[in-house]
Amino acid sequence: MRPTFTLPILAAAFLSTAAFARLPELDDLYRIGAVSEARISPDGAWVAYTVTTPDREQDEEVSDLWMTNWEGDVSLQLTRTPQSEHHPRWSPDGKQVAFLSDRGNPDEGDQVWLLDMRGGEARQITKVAEGVSDFAWSPDGKRIVLVAEVAKDKKSPDEKPQPIVVNRLYFKEDVTGYLADSRYHLFLLDPGNSSIEPLTQGDYDEVQPSWSPDGSQIAFVSKRGGDMDRHENWDVYVIDAVPGASPRQVTQNPGSDGDADESWGSGPPAWHPDGERIAYLHGGAEEDVWYGLLQVGTVGTDGGDESLPTEALDRNTLRPRWSRDGRSLYFLLEDDQSVQLAEVRLRDGEVSRLTEPRQVVHEFDVSPAGRIVTVMSRSDTPAEVWKLERGKLEQLSRHNEAWLTQVDLSPARNISFDSADGVEIHGMVMWPATRSAISPLPLILRIHGGPVGQYQHEFDFEWQLFVANGYVVAGVNPRGSSGRGYAFQKMLFADWGFADVPDINAAVDHLIEEGYADPERLGVGGWSYGGILTNYMIASTKRFRAAISGAGMSNMLGGYGIDQYVRAWEQELGKPWENTDAWLRLSYPFLEADRISTPTLFMCGSADFNVPLAASEQMYQALKSLRVPTELVIYPDQHHALTRVSFQHDKLRRYLEWYGRYLRGV
Repeated sequence: MRPTFTLPILAAAFLSTAAFARLPELDDLYRIGAVSEARISPDGAWVAYTVTTPDREQDEEVSDLWMTNWEGDVSLQLTRTPQSEHHPRWSPDGKQVAFLSDRGNPDEGDQVWLLDMRGGEARQITKVAEGVSDFAWSPDGKRIVLVAEVAKDKKSPDEKPQPIVVNRLYFKEDVTGYLADSRYHLFLLDPGNSSIEPLTQGDYDEVQPSWSPDGSQIAFVSKRGGDMDRHENWDVYVIDAVPGASPRQVTQNPGSDGDADESWGSGPPAWHPDGERIAYLHGGAEEDVWYGLLQVGTVGTDGGDESLPTEALDRNTLRPRWSRDGRSLYFLLEDDQSVQLAEVRLRDGEVSRLTEPRQVVHEFDVSPAGRIVTVMSRSDTPAEVWKLERGKLEQLSRHNEAWLTQVDLSPARNISFDSADGVEIHGMVMWPATRSAISPLPLILRIHGGPVGQYQHEFDFEWQLFVANGYVVAGVNPRGSSGRGYAFQKMLFADWGFADVPDINAAVDHLIEEGYADPERLGVGGWSYGGILTNYMIASTKRFRAAISGAGMSNMLGGYGIDQYVRAWEQELGKPWENTDAWLRLSYPFLEADRISTPTLFMCGSADFNVPLAASEQMYQALKSLRVPTELVIYPDQHHALTRVSFQHDKLRRYLEWYGRYLRGV
């Protein structure tokens, strides 16, 4: 399937609109504000949100709270401290905003702070030993439910390190480290006098609380039953908002309901306005691991009448919120390189898409009066707050507007093509906005993580930086990617490097045939599963002149037990001693490393428990032994995602230098 546009026409169009601004540069990393967590005030007049910016001096990302009025002509900064504030939540009367911050004592983690919108400084209203991870106001504003970690053995900060005793199946986790003997429980806080009472207890976690409309009950997500390290069966529970009450299980799905780590942005269970039903995120079958669909589910508070109103879409549908009248549900619809805000009418299942494709709605909020705001980005526009009114989007925040007037940014365009076996594959391509000729350019093919994920029309500074340096950049959604339905996602199950490598090769062929890419100057790279698939690519073909593998793995058998995915691996590949051939089959980039000739840069955080450093060290050692040009860059004290701003800057600089050396000879 060929694209419906022609390269010369688009190149000329870009030139006409980008004649006077400069190209993006590496230090622009420090100039972009990331907008998130938009929340509408109860009267619908204001929107509070978070803006996160890289702070070069502190060498970390710092978040502040802002708000804008509904007309978008007044914007106010609410916090200005060296520490970060985030998770803004309006009190039900709209007179206060509560938020999380570690500004009091970073060693105690985030605490709840309260800011009176009529004036005055914010005041801290919790002092919880392990910090607060989430909270929600009661409908009358007289109580707040907290999520806080409870450690059985609290250690003094001055105490010398003791031996780490491991006795759990699931014993390590990225960022958290080796898992302590602790659980997350719910607490009730009186914001007036800061008194706290425990609501739940026991040897399990409770997260994502939300209040019933009358304030008498709280819904939450918890994993219970059997050895919790051996399953991912999270369910929705309801408990009376009274200390000592017993929770009752509402959902019965054997998979994960609620997506407890919010990696897909599920949000807490949402109560119907009449308090008789709950909307939640329904996970796929546990045996599907990461390949199952996440879909909007509804269930009666008595546990009956379960339904999946978006099931016919065969797509991931996320963050359900009830309409004001309770007759429909708003949700995020992930669909083929876009994420749209959509609405499903419950009486007949009719779905309305409220925003256009070729953009990404990252999150949204609905006010009690039915007003809607979104946080949305496009491939050439960073995320900002937008309101949806009378079917039209209108921008409210403009934190990146000044920067946007200075730089020439390029939009991404869709591509589609057939893989070797005839399966249609989709992707995106971006080229320099100031390009005056249509001759092929060096290509950087980026591979997304996941493995279930997709390249979509959201802002990516990394891509803009590449095109500013004279590259065509492309991202492909091979088999296993989301946005194309359950069957497409499941095609990758236990077939890493075999199902998807032909799709990536077909993408390169297509980009060469269409005149985008110079076949003699091809680069590839990615992070996480993107690094893993990069290793598969360079072990399968010699066509790439440069590769960058970030936080990847290739010795799958040698990786057993060193990462946080023991349950998933055993479900997908079986136990290594029972199904050894499957583990060895997927380990071919390491076991057949002598196939590799591509100069490859490996990168990883030293504290990464997601895809541990040892996996990158093994591949680096193999290529070094084989005298293939290679380097290994280790970022000290960093986890799977690099959080130190100087390291983020360093990573991008090294990307440009590595690709420049082997694709451009600079």
